[in-house]
Amino acid sequence: MKKFFAILLCKLARAVGKPLGKGSSLPGKLALKLCPDILSRLTLPQYIVAVTGSNGKTSTVELLAHILTANGKTVAYNREGSNQIEGVATFLLCAATLGGKVKRDVVLLESDERFARHTFKHLTPTHYVILNLYRDQLTRNGHPQWMYDIVKESVKSGVHLILNADDPMVARYGLRHDGPVTWFGVNRQPGDFDANHGAYRDGTYCPECLSPMEYDFYHFNHIGAYHCGHCGLRRHDPDYAATALDLPGQTMTVNGQSLYLALPSWYHAYNTLAAFALCRELGLEAGAIAASLADYTLHSGRVVEFALGGRKGTLLTSKHENSVSYDQSIRAATQSGDECTVLVIVDAVSRKYFTSETSWLWDIDFDSLAAPCVREVVLAGRYCHDLATRFSYTGIGPERLAVFEDIGAAAEHLQSAAQGHIYVITCFSDKDKILSLL
Repeated sequence: MKKFFAILLCKLARAVGKPLGKGSSLPGKLALKLCPDILSRLTLPQYIVAVTGSNGKTSTVELLAHILTANGKTVAYNREGSNQIEGVATFLLCAATLGGKVKRDVVLLESDERFARHTFKHLTPTHYVILNLYRDQLTRNGHPQWMYDIVKESVKSGVHLILNADDPMVARYGLRHDGPVTWFGVNRQPGDFDANHGAYRDGTYCPECLSPMEYDFYHFNHIGAYHCGHCGLRRHDPDYAATALDLPGQTMTVNGQSLYLALPSWYHAYNTLAAFALCRELGLEAGAIAASLADYTLHSGRVVEFALGGRKGTLLTSKHENSVSYDQSIRAATQSGDECTVLVIVDAVSRKYFTSETSWLWDIDFDSLAAPCVREVVLAGRYCHDLATRFSYTGIGPERLAVFEDIGAAAEHLQSAAQGHIYVITCFSDKDKILSLL
């Protein structure tokens, strides 16, 4: 009876809380208080797919849901992206009957990397996609090595792992895994680097034995083709390999199949590649996956096109306190080589807690904005002077910088003085502060 009342309570709390903005995790929290092991009491479908990593969880789950649904599968997943155990409980219990049966073909679990070990105490995924491990929210998550250990607790024996071959931290999960492992990765591309290109070098040492790591090439940061001469950790030959990546053309070729990219970025390429690999492992045909991707539109709002002062602009939303995410936004702004003006806003550090800790700004490769195509860099928000101090250590002279604590003043400056395309780089908490002015 406790299971019945926990599910009923969750459904009722969801119905009441959703209009009030409290329907994502609170219903699950209440149900877990009433019945702490409620997740283990559910009857789940044949396929339970979990997705975790520092970046791309929500986007990859959205992609998977779209592909699977387009190919006739019924799917249960959290559309709101609440990925801790309370959010997982909410969407699973709301998808279940009062008897506890989830009548879907596939359950998709987006799991916060810190909380996966708690969620998977009560249920075990059949397939586990691990996308990446980066420096991410250091005040909350600490070092990626610590996050590796935390995620490792959630990797159960027998689970089918779908791993990013290009990330040495992720590759470690496949070393001694007792179960099937499928690898995905991007082969060498024309724009790759022979040496590390960034503000720091997390790939300097092997994460397994701490010996010097050697790279054949880098895609970005520590992502690329690597091998350790001491312990043998290396990039596995991918089972699903992107052999041609055309970001401007928004396509990539995987195992001979051309795929459409809804967003021309490295991040989205990896998300799409992971989704393709997982769906193929579930038995979908490559052509059917490609057909369902052809009409896919991103729903996360991470990229927004706008106009200001007669000029076109693009807002690129980066993850809070995540230097790799900001690096990719900078790369997106400069990769075409066309004339542009870049606005960087840091007005809130986190949307989960208050902190004025800005050391992560020093991990961002702001030197890349010294590219000739960038006519001016505008710094704005509460932490504009922290940004200005960081930029004083780049090769960008003060004559190419403008600093405004007020975001509205920065927008007015762009309206009158911006040259070329406008790129706005900021986080989720701050994006609406600029969009409301455009």
